Amino acid sequence: MTLIVLISGLMIMSCNTESEYSAKVQEAAIKQAAQSTLAEPWTDAQLMQPATLAKMLTNNSKNLPHVYSIGRVGAIKNSIAFGPAQESENLNRFKAEIQSLPRDAAIVIYCGCCPFEDCPNIRPAFSLLNEMGFTNHKLLNLTHNLNVDWIDKGYPVNK
Repeated sequence: MTLIVLISGLMIMSCNTESEYSAKVQEAAIKQAAQSTLAEPWTDAQLMQPATLAKMLTNNSKNLPHVYSIGRVGAIKNSIAFGPAQESENLNRFKAEIQSLPRDAAIVIYCGCCPFEDCPNIRPAFSLLNEMGFTNHKLLNLTHNLNVDWIDKGYPVNK
């Protein structure tokens, strides 16, 4: 509370008129709204580490998640590839595939073309899962790319 009052006071002191103050308050509100729209569609809890999925696949776990590639390459063992989710026909095929799954089905999606901040495929696919009401979906945390974070580590791949 003290910080807010202090900041408000500084804003008032730096403004010559009430209209300048109002403009600065509006500008701050617009910036805050813009930042909230830039939030990722997943939470940190929805990121699955590659080692976790690799262990599940290696141990032939009975409760394997549905694993979907929504990028250019479907290299991970047992994954189903749909192609880049940035293309509407691929996203529609993915939607048709998952439509009949229970909303609590374990799902893992991945792309791996590039780091998350540059990837055009993960957001449309993850947002679709959110919109469809899935509750147990994860994004494979490939922070660099599929080669560095999966293949180079010797994790299981499709043959």
